[in-house]
Amino acid sequence: MDFQEIKPIYLQIADKIMDDILAGIYPEEGRLPSVREYAASVTVNANTVMRTYDWLSQKELIFNRRGIGFFVEPSARERIIAMRRATFFASEATYFMGRLESFGVNPDELRDMYVKFLSDKNNNQ
Repeated sequence: MDFQEIKPIYLQIADKIMDDILAGIYPEEGRLPSVREYAASVTVNANTVMRTYDWLSQKELIFNRRGIGFFVEPSARERIIAMRRATFFASEATYFMGRLESFGVNPDELRDMYVKFLSDKNNNQ
C-alpha cells in the first residue's frame, strides 16, 4: 500500500478497510484478517494495524470476538456512508460549490452534468 504524508498511516489503512467493506470484500459480520496478517499485507508494523482496528472499533464499524478476531459490524456500510457524507458536506462540498460558483456553473447545469454522469456510469456497467 502506498501511503501519503497528509494523513496518519493508521487512518489511511482505516480508509482502505472502509472502502473494502463498501465494496463487499469484507462483508458485514465477516471476519477481517488478523492484525499480523493485515500488517504483513500492507507492510506496516502490527501496532499500526492494531491502532487502525481500535479506531474502527471506536467508530462501531468492527468488533472483536476475543480469541477469534475482528469482524465487520452489521451496520458498518450505513455508518461508513453516513460518516463520509458528513465529511464531504462539511468540507469537500463547500470547496466544490465555491469552485462551481467561480466558474459560473448554475444549478441547472450542475443538475444536467450529474444526470449525465449517472447515465454514463450506468451505461458502462
